Amino acid sequence: MSTEQEKPEVQVDEENQQHEHTDVGEHEYTLDELKQELAEAKSQAHENWDKAVRAQAEMENLKRRTQKDLEDAHKFALTGFAKELLSVMDSLVLGLQAATGDSEDVQKFREGSELTLKQLESVFSRFKIETIDPIGQPFNAEFHQAVAVSPDATAEPNSVTNVFQKGYSLNGRLLRPAMVVVAKAPEQAANAPSIDEQA
Repeated sequence: MSTEQEKPEVQVDEENQQHEHTDVGEHEYTLDELKQELAEAKSQAHENWDKAVRAQAEMENLKRRTQKDLEDAHKFALTGFAKELLSVMDSLVLGLQAATGDSEDVQKFREGSELTLKQLESVFSRFKIETIDPIGQPFNAEFHQAVAVSPDATAEPNSVTNVFQKGYSLNGRLLRPAMVVVAKAPEQAANAPSIDEQA
């Protein structure tokens, strides 16, 4: 063996210790570097907190919207069916109005129709279908449809004086507007002197 090949054990340990201290993984941070990393970590944590809060708010909003959609679906599921029943109600009312006379058959027909009408009204009431019959009330374009305007000295201008066809709503939502006649102030005669001319 040559002397170059033989190395004392003490020297080998020293070389290993030198290599350990010069590894890339070991880095001593300065105070400024630590402060910068802390600031970055705080910023990232704040961003993540903000995202979590927004996601929570969006989930709450989605939950509320879904709940409202479900409630509306339950409330207004009968809309189409209710609209179809309105024509049945109209036919019964028209049949009752047309049934005139004092014969026994007409009276029986009227009694049967009135009973059927009361049952239908009871069903409407149970399912929150309300009648809109606005005689004497102010005209409301949201629930009434004006089919005529009529001068009327006895009625308040812009009030309903006659209902051609009743309207209906389901849980407050309009199914069909009431067809009405609206009062307007009577016009003064063309030849009558005005108040200014009389003075």
